[in-house]
Amino acid sequence: MGDIMDNKLILFGCGLLASAAVQAQEAQRPNIIYIMCDDLGYADVGCYGQQYISTPNLDRMAAEGMMFTQAYAGSPVSAPSRASFMTGQHTGHTKVRGNKEYRIGSVTYGKTTDPVQTGQEPYDPNHIILPEIMKDNGYTTGMFGKWAGGYEGSISTPDKRGIDEYYGFMCQFQAHLYYPNFLNAYSRAAGDTKVHRELLENNIAYGMHGEEYKNRKDYSADLIHQRAMAWIDKQTADQPFFGIFTYTLPHAELAQPEDSIFKAYQGTFCTEKSYGGDAGSRYNPTDCAHQQFAAMVTRLDAYVGEVLDKLKEKGFDKNTLVIFTSDNGPHTEGGADPDYFNTEKLLRGTKRSTTEGGIRVPFIAWWPGQVEAGTVNDHQLAFYDLMPTFCDVAGIENYIERYSNKKIANDYFDGLSFAPTLLGEGEQEAHEFLYWEFHETNMMALRMGNWKLIVQNGQCSLYDLATDLHEDKNLSGKYPDVLKKMKEILLREHTNSSMFQVTLPK
Repeated sequence: MGDIMDNKLILFGCGLLASAAVQAQEAQRPNIIYIMCDDLGYADVGCYGQQYISTPNLDRMAAEGMMFTQAYAGSPVSAPSRASFMTGQHTGHTKVRGNKEYRIGSVTYGKTTDPVQTGQEPYDPNHIILPEIMKDNGYTTGMFGKWAGGYEGSISTPDKRGIDEYYGFMCQFQAHLYYPNFLNAYSRAAGDTKVHRELLENNIAYGMHGEEYKNRKDYSADLIHQRAMAWIDKQTADQPFFGIFTYTLPHAELAQPEDSIFKAYQGTFCTEKSYGGDAGSRYNPTDCAHQQFAAMVTRLDAYVGEVLDKLKEKGFDKNTLVIFTSDNGPHTEGGADPDYFNTEKLLRGTKRSTTEGGIRVPFIAWWPGQVEAGTVNDHQLAFYDLMPTFCDVAGIENYIERYSNKKIANDYFDGLSFAPTLLGEGEQEAHEFLYWEFHETNMMALRMGNWKLIVQNGQCSLYDLATDLHEDKNLSGKYPDVLKKMKEILLREHTNSSMFQVTLPK
């Protein structure tokens, strides 16, 4: 009897401790986790209309939160889209407007070689970025996945830009290979002084291509997710945390472990697609591209489910805002086939295009007790709105005045907070316009209300998205006054970039 009573007291004590932890967490400033996957199309998720791919956790996230139908990436490709999120600037203002690559030197790992330094164009060190703001306001910060904001050893690496713990790919080209030679890591708590490489010993003994590649065992997407989960597990109620999980799924190459997720799609599709590979792009061949892609989306979905479940397990769910989105529209690389999965039926275009299919993305907000469950919202937002929104949620006031660089004539901050929409409190300010440009396809775009202006090679097309979501009917000749006004805004918002040049409208 005494033992039973002792056990009951122990359980009661544990319950009090758990309750105290929850109360402490609820009294703390909100935590924020931003999950940005890679090249997931608007209609690649069940709650957005996908019928062939299973995404139960994202569907649950939408059912328990708010699903946005008019959310936009910062750009139709990776690096500038991430730059827009980090800087709070649209691509007419931000420094990084394209996927500029740096690959410096050569080093041998086992049977293969890699650059000594690799990565993308660095973020402007004179303009503050989001994790620096959060860090400066008492948040512990972690980032897991793709960086793409500077090459190794450059002026803009995670350790120099407000990140306490990092693990993933500094370079998005390196991320093309799901079984790479190394991943990059940094931990302030462990005493690291800079980002370094962690070799994946189970991979480097084998080649990067052909039959040998199949012997590689360390799957980068799983490793990155496991490190992100371990980071959440280390968090306590004593300090708010800001997590940036930039998962690489489902970007090419199409490769993954042949586990239960992959096998669940075996023989599912009436037709399959073979892809011969592209060694220069580090895309390995596959004879089941449809199965690979579907399973990669479901694997991503499982990661999201584990994040939400871990937050609930830790008692953080009632005080944590989680955003899920994609960095741009669906890709056609490495054997991917968005036509097969009906991704383009609703929206025209894919990655690299400023048509709706290239920039409109799935966007789900989850915060039990704060964000109304099961809501669908048509507020127009873009990635540069996340900086002011997260500052509002975290109680960081006057961020523009506090963090503008007074030495820069125009240190632009282009976002508007959509916290009033998320929380159902206060009046939501609407954008006069949303802006994009992308040099590789020589395209620009502007959305103003339901009007959408697309400029390609200097030529203008005008669409009414209220009646023509697929952007099929050019109305530029019918509404010259609308066209004139939108061109004036486009020309006003564009600042010149010597690295990333586009042809302005005539």
